[in-house]
Amino acid sequence: MPVLPVTNMLQAFFNIWRIKELRNKLFFTIGMLVIYRIGFFIPLPGVDQQTLKAAMEGQTGGIGSVLAYMQIFTGGSLSQSTIFGLGIMPYISAAIIFQLLGSVSERLKALKKEGPVGHQKIQEYTRYTTVALCAVQAFFWLQYLPRINAVYPAYVNSPIYWVCGVLGLTAGSVFLMWLGEQIDRFGIGNGISLIITAGIIAFMPNAVMMVASEFKLDGSGTYGIMTIVFLLLAFVVVTAGSVIITQGQRRIPIQQAKHTRGRRVFGGQKSYLPLRVNHGGVMPIIFASSLMIFPSIALGWAAAAVTPPEDASGFMGYFSATVYFLNDELGDMTGYLYALVYVVLIYFFSYFWTTVQFNPEETATNLRDHGSFIPGLRPGPRTAEYLETVMERITYVGAGFLCAIAIVPTIVSGYFGIPFLVTQFLGGTGLLICVSVMLDFVQRIDAQLMMRNYKGFLGGGEGGGGGRIRPTRG
Repeated sequence: MPVLPVTNMLQAFFNIWRIKELRNKLFFTIGMLVIYRIGFFIPLPGVDQQTLKAAMEGQTGGIGSVLAYMQIFTGGSLSQSTIFGLGIMPYISAAIIFQLLGSVSERLKALKKEGPVGHQKIQEYTRYTTVALCAVQAFFWLQYLPRINAVYPAYVNSPIYWVCGVLGLTAGSVFLMWLGEQIDRFGIGNGISLIITAGIIAFMPNAVMMVASEFKLDGSGTYGIMTIVFLLLAFVVVTAGSVIITQGQRRIPIQQAKHTRGRRVFGGQKSYLPLRVNHGGVMPIIFASSLMIFPSIALGWAAAAVTPPEDASGFMGYFSATVYFLNDELGDMTGYLYALVYVVLIYFFSYFWTTVQFNPEETATNLRDHGSFIPGLRPGPRTAEYLETVMERITYVGAGFLCAIAIVPTIVSGYFGIPFLVTQFLGGTGLLICVSVMLDFVQRIDAQLMMRNYKGFLGGGEGGGGGRIRPTRG
């Protein structure tokens, strides 16, 4: 009699608590995330939280877009101005900077070749850069708060406000960096990713309650039954698509060369080289979103500074009309020009990030050095050319999926009149991050269970077989 999937899942859940080592790792991870959420509510000294909250709720573009972006990707929220307001983004930015520099700097390339010692040195540079980025971002944020009257009058010109603010925001981000590293060492899962995911999940109940408060079954509310059904279906479809694209791979057949030692023949085994369809993950969306923030802010300032088109004439009239048009199209996330530029940037950064992360020449060289080859292709340059062609094609598909994930929340927000934060959390980039991180988290737990012959969430173990989620072929 087949065992129901729900029964398998419950059995795997109980198996976790039978293993002391896995149980301790899970408790440690949960404890670190609880500490993160507690520190999330410790305010900065001198900041009027009620005034700041009211001012941020009235922002629909410009700085409002910045805050909406940061609370999705950083695990922080400057709209509350707590010690964890900057989130983990400074550390991520520093890591990205050194990852990009690692492909052009000879010194960093040499450090990478030194192994663990070199990686430890690069990690040290990353931490110093994180502190510098935190200090700069904290300074600009603290300079902005007095402009919206979010600082108590007694602290406006006080050195205590500046010193405590910069130190508090910097220490908060560095502490989050330390929490992530501790989860990597003593917990289970990727610490930084889990912190970002915890921040996204913490905002999801607010998004659900925002929709529920405006829904009336008799149709008298802002949202009708069809809107709710559409949101639920979009949630299911985006989640399923995120799982498929995250697990999707193009498997390149690899053949090992045969060699003879004495009277025995070794090698000749067949294997696969897996190439991920979405090799860049969510990084292309993060890069594109960060760049699209600047036109929104700059055009908003320009539109407020120039004379309205109806009051201008001649060259100034054409100039004002152009500024207002660009502000409506690029300054608003529902504009067609915004969507077009956003899609172009996502494709650009998808190929850019894949180029940085995947080196066809290096892969072809490693295959040749290990006595492996792709059937029908000569080892060396011909193999590298083939791998580059395949990677370009599957990256095109992966980037198209990322564009759909990024644009759909904006379309739903503009068409149904649903707040962007609601559509972003119920579907889109935030959901893609959660799905990717939780898939990795479950797979790590499953690997721990399988090593001890316990049946995991994904099937197998204790003589079990089917039911295991396998990467899909792109």
